[in-house]
Amino acid sequence: ELFRMLAEKNVRKFKELGVKKVVTLSPHAYNTMRNNYPLVSNTYFEVYHYTQLLRGLLQANKIKPPRHNAKVTYHDPCFLGRYNQIYDEPREILQSILGIELVEMERSRENSFCCGGGSGNFVTDLLAGSEESPSRIRVREAYETGADILAVACPSCMIMLQDAIKVEDLEDKLTIKDISQVVSESL
Repeated sequence: ELFRMLAEKNVRKFKELGVKKVVTLSPHAYNTMRNNYPLVSNTYFEVYHYTQLLRGLLQANKIKPPRHNAKVTYHDPCFLGRYNQIYDEPREILQSILGIELVEMERSRENSFCCGGGSGNFVTDLLAGSEESPSRIRVREAYETGADILAVACPSCMIMLQDAIKVEDLEDKLTIKDISQVVSESL
């Protein structure tokens, strides 16, 4: 009931403000507004994840990133990929930047491995020990690709994977960056 109440309150506020489109940074917020809000409230606005918007701007040549030499691997966030089938947009953004070599991790797209942000790290730390935490496993998988940058499109994944990089002592070998950072640094 609380969710319904909050969703209806947000939808009323969006309507009052004349909102027609909502762009989210978080795949969790994207999933909630796009898939869950319509179940409990009469939504009228379009919802986008920022990678969908950014890809459109790049395709329309409204943003023209110059060269950015780096080997990049991309982590598919659960709520962007598995729950909403957004796999191509983030990769197309990265591939549109000259000089970027996109290398896939063994587990990617539909088979991507969760970063542990949805309490997976907590549970595995209790049951199996920190060596087997999802974020540490994922960082090791990214490192094995030979990438310089592990690109993400989710604030929760960013936090989980940044912590894992420190614990794995890979800070000098692999950098975590949001896709928007990769693009902005190449402008």
